[in-house]
Amino acid sequence: MPRTWLTPVILPVLLALSACQTTPQETDLASTAEGAAERPPAVMPDDADPALWLIRDEDTTIYLFGTVHILKPGMTWFDEAVKDGFEASDELVIEMIKPDQAVMVKIVNDLAIDKSGISLRDKLAAEDRTHYEETLTRWTVPVAAFDALDPWFASVNLSMIPLMRSGYATDQGVEDALLSHAAARKMAVAGLETPEQQLGFFDNLPEDVQIRFLNFTVDTIDGAAEGMEQMVIEWANGNVDALGELMNAGLEDRVLYDTLLVNRNKSWADWVEQRMQQPGTIFLAVGAGHLAGESSLQALLAKKGLVAKRIEY
Repeated sequence: MPRTWLTPVILPVLLALSACQTTPQETDLASTAEGAAERPPAVMPDDADPALWLIRDEDTTIYLFGTVHILKPGMTWFDEAVKDGFEASDELVIEMIKPDQAVMVKIVNDLAIDKSGISLRDKLAAEDRTHYEETLTRWTVPVAAFDALDPWFASVNLSMIPLMRSGYATDQGVEDALLSHAAARKMAVAGLETPEQQLGFFDNLPEDVQIRFLNFTVDTIDGAAEGMEQMVIEWANGNVDALGELMNAGLEDRVLYDTLLVNRNKSWADWVEQRMQQPGTIFLAVGAGHLAGESSLQALLAKKGLVAKRIEY
């Protein structure tokens, strides 16, 4: 198998995956449609102002920032309140700190390469396999390219193809920029999760869920770039509710929703609660999809008596 398919997208993939699963045609929930009808279409601003929140007590301050893990080059967002909050912070905390390539390849070999000896395509129902092979061919990907992978990792790789071809770059994400600024300041950096944990969320999904995930990615791949663009627009405009609608529409499978969003938010809410017991100023940056909707990190923090106040700028 070509090395390019063994090289993972070394970043949290929830937002990108939801982009592949969400297009205006597919978002058919009544509440979502009503909300979209009430809002004028958002457009990409010249200067992005993504949402930022503040959690504070007597001796602890946490800036809570929603990120997009991949962007197109040239987007301006690190200024005004975001820059001020970052520069006031002593430590940057992100979802995951990237390991070096050799370490990541080992993790992928351990978690994402199929151990059963059954080809990925042989795991698919006949109709799904035909559709899968036709889709790979249309996107000029060899039909055997993902045969050695678990279904979830094939879905991750496949989901990224239209985004990369539309100009998105895995080294242009918000976390990459924040890490660069942190390095320049010699700022402490920590991760909420390990690479093994992040990939494990997918790898531990039941195989039938992984296959449904892959089939859905195949079904919706043609709208992936458009869906991603719309999410970036909503993020850049700070439209949290609209972004939440897009994200939730892309995670209609309850197992996926709980595994990739709700359970992680619960864990992070516990982390924030514990961190508020220590003095200091933290810039906490997690995927924007975690900060929208009824199961958002802010909603879970509110249940703990911790109020995340949005900073208007």
